[in-house]
Amino acid sequence: MPFGSAPEPVDPRLLRAWLAGRSISRGLPAPVPDHGGWRVDVCLPTEMARYVFADVTPGLKHLGETLQTPFVSLKLCGSDALLRSLLPARWEIQGGNHLMTFDGDLGVPRPPPPGYGLEVTTDERGFAVRLLDREGDIAASGFAAETPEAFVYDRIVTEPAHQRRGLGLTVMTALGAQRRSPAARHVLVATPEGRALYAAMGWTARSPFATAVITPPAESDTPPRARSR
Repeated sequence: MPFGSAPEPVDPRLLRAWLAGRSISRGLPAPVPDHGGWRVDVCLPTEMARYVFADVTPGLKHLGETLQTPFVSLKLCGSDALLRSLLPARWEIQGGNHLMTFDGDLGVPRPPPPGYGLEVTTDERGFAVRLLDREGDIAASGFAAETPEAFVYDRIVTEPAHQRRGLGLTVMTALGAQRRSPAARHVLVATPEGRALYAAMGWTARSPFATAVITPPAESDTPPRARSR
């Protein structure tokens, strides 16, 4: 999607496949249908659950009106302004991200620049790539998981001291080489900074991806014991 153009509706199957792959990569429960979208019970200190929607639904609006506790997030394939318009003032918008896809093959894995070593590992969560500098410290890393519908890239990070050296491209192509099924579509959610990198690689931005949270009181540092519905 070119910058500034109106996004096309997101296929709910694509969003669900991304969310399923992300859950695999992070060792989280599989997403379950809920309120016209999907819910993942994250159960982490800073996030108990997330609700993810491909489009606006009555269920999204209902959650926005009824949820009161922090540590639950609402996520929508839509603009920050759209999500803001749907929710009471207690919700804080944390937007700027984009759902992106790549059609085809990422090509031959790019070798690491001189002075870096490449590690690729596989386990029940999928694939992990690390680029190590001469001291053995992690310079860049990333993860991916494959479902029948999607090959999902997750947590692609280049450490500040090692940026602008092509390490992100090395990580992405090393991960892409692990894809087993040509039917599994390349998909990720990118930060604003990451979107520019992926766009330069030929990825397409399919939709803005907005997030809303209830900011906890300053004295609150632990989540509620029960997830609010």
